[in-house]
Amino acid sequence: MEGKHEYSVKVTWTGNCGQGTSDYKSYNRDHVVSIESKSDILGSSDPAFRGDKTKHNPEELFVSSLSTCHMLWYLHLCAQAGVVVTEYVDNAIGVMEEDSTGSGRFVKVTLNPMVTVTEASMISEANKLHKRANELCFIANSVNFPVGHNPNTVATNYT
Repeated sequence: MEGKHEYSVKVTWTGNCGQGTSDYKSYNRDHVVSIESKSDILGSSDPAFRGDKTKHNPEELFVSSLSTCHMLWYLHLCAQAGVVVTEYVDNAIGVMEEDSTGSGRFVKVTLNPMVTVTEASMISEANKLHKRANELCFIANSVNFPVGHNPNTVATNYT
């Protein structure tokens, strides 16, 4: 399938404490991410940047985008290859480095998927499919740093 896809997202800053951005400490970083017909996401910045630790921040959402894109491609490839996945949990870790200007960038993300398949004979193929999923993932193809994978695959049938 080829084509151009457009995604519309509305972000609304909700952090005006009455003084706007009159100084760096006079406002909070709260915002709402809205997508039509979906639940809103309450966001803020990372607590290191004066954000609310109880809300999602852009860096976490970025890492989750890489993780979920990979997972969706991986499950697709497993279904095509006859690898029956019954559970998938990823504990993804992203590393961002700040520079002397106060800017920064992600330097790597490592996905740590824990996958359960129905047969031990599927484990080898299940592990191989992570590489192909990474090659196909739209988000991974859009970043300029490595996305690594440390899969741990087990079978419910250990014969």
